[in-house]
Amino acid sequence: MDRQKISRLAHTHHPIAAPLSDESVATLLRRAVRRGDERVLDLGCGEGAWLLRALATHPGLTADGVDIDAGGLTQARESAERLGVVRRLGLHHRPAAEFTAPHPYDLVLCVGATHAFDGLLPTLAAARRHLAPGGQVLVGEGYWQRAPDQATLDGFGGATREDFDDLPTLVDRVTAEGWVPVYGHQSSQSELDDYEWSWTGSLAEWALDHPEDPDATQAAQRAADHRTGWLRGYQGTFGFVTLLLRQRE
Repeated sequence: MDRQKISRLAHTHHPIAAPLSDESVATLLRRAVRRGDERVLDLGCGEGAWLLRALATHPGLTADGVDIDAGGLTQARESAERLGVVRRLGLHHRPAAEFTAPHPYDLVLCVGATHAFDGLLPTLAAARRHLAPGGQVLVGEGYWQRAPDQATLDGFGGATREDFDDLPTLVDRVTAEGWVPVYGHQSSQSELDDYEWSWTGSLAEWALDHPEDPDATQAAQRAADHRTGWLRGYQGTFGFVTLLLRQRE
């Protein structure tokens, strides 16, 4: 089953592809969009949930989204048309790491998509290339709330302890690269749990509603395996932080 299709289905009821509540997303956007006329770039935008919310709130804002999922970009464009913001949104079907633009951006987002650049620090290096002077980066990344045991690693499908840092180490690595956190949000356990229940539940629900689809059996198994890996593995050990960063002058 196509990975992008799985993601679209799993995020049916949680369009922000990260463990963040609507209230947390709104707070982060209020802190990140300071004037209302910014030029915004989302690297790994999926269905454009972050950009659509920002565009709907700020009539002077313009945005670009980049993703490899053509289906997600189609949904983003359709949603933008319904909201009346499509003329202010550019969508680009290509790997985020290969995107180039003729202008810099006031705000660059990459929340829950740092895998597109093979990690947090390469993501920040890519964001820096797109950033206008005085601009900000909003990045979301996982971390270990406590040292993972083998059940945790198995629940992630064979992850290693080195795949994530603890939060102090993560912040130290970011600041060592010349970035200054000006705001941050650690997802609560409620947000983390709601995201997992929504992810697994949406995928399982689709499989139940489409029993004749050739992908239904695989979708149901993927939902069940993911739920088991979470409940018996990384629940309570894996955390997620979203940082608003500026470059040190």
